[in-house]
Amino acid sequence: MIRKATFNDVENIIKMTKACAKHMISNGIFQWNEHYPNPTAFENDIQRNELYVLDVEDTIKGCVVVSTFMDEEYSPVRWLTPNEHNMYIHRLAIHPEFQGQGYAQKLMDFAEGLAKKQKATSIRLDTFSQNKRNQTFYELRGYQRLGNIYFPKQSEHPFYCYELII
Repeated sequence: MIRKATFNDVENIIKMTKACAKHMISNGIFQWNEHYPNPTAFENDIQRNELYVLDVEDTIKGCVVVSTFMDEEYSPVRWLTPNEHNMYIHRLAIHPEFQGQGYAQKLMDFAEGLAKKQKATSIRLDTFSQNKRNQTFYELRGYQRLGNIYFPKQSEHPFYCYELII
């Protein structure tokens, strides 16, 4: 079941994202670290009603943020659509124990369905340039790579921005 996250979920979400970070680092992907993601980010997501969790048998197996807010880092990107009525995907994560079972697809299907229901013109997101698996995942879903942005606290490498017109 995909549901809105609550403040009671934050501890489990942080445990999950720390496991994800450890798993990525063990594969040479230095996308997440001790600075990101953090509890404050998830608490803000919950306050804005934008954080969803994939809860299977009382176990949080994944999460995703579906937001209408455009981060300032996205400003220089030449998007396919005007900067209005867009949705943004952030912090999509599946616990490493449950990866490869279609859960990320379910969360993205949910996010895309929510964007359509809210009549968004597109969905935008970014993924780490060193994370080839994520790039393939989004490209197979029809997302177009448009430009690079940087998050210096996370990495010296760029993050690739993608957009899907709905």
